[in-house]
Amino acid sequence: MDFHEHHLEVQVYYEDTDHSGVVYHANYLKYFERAREHVIGVKELSRMWHEDGIGFAVYKIDIGYFDGAVFGDSLDIRSTCRKEGEYKIIWTHEAWRPGGRKAAVKATLELVCLDKAKRLMPIPKYEFL
Repeated sequence: MDFHEHHLEVQVYYEDTDHSGVVYHANYLKYFERAREHVIGVKELSRMWHEDGIGFAVYKIDIGYFDGAVFGDSLDIRSTCRKEGEYKIIWTHEAWRPGGRKAAVKATLELVCLDKAKRLMPIPKYEFL
């Protein structure tokens, strides 16, 4: 089942950029992680860990960089997710620059569900899926 597209505005700060003035490539992963936390909710993620004893770990990432954002940009992080099989969730994230005609960065992340002992386990039914 596909989740509706979620939007998160992310301000690009000077500290996010590298020596050439564009966002350092690894920071997009931070923006995408923040977007997932907004979709699921920090309280829900905490509850899942403390009460259900489960969490999610990134298993695989496919990412493309097409247009580097710069200091001062306000990015629109667009995210969707879908459950794929019993153990895996696929998230698609796109970072859009102001006035962009295509995504500046696009990533597909595969996450798996783990228990506190880091054993693979089936994904329970959650509202965000």
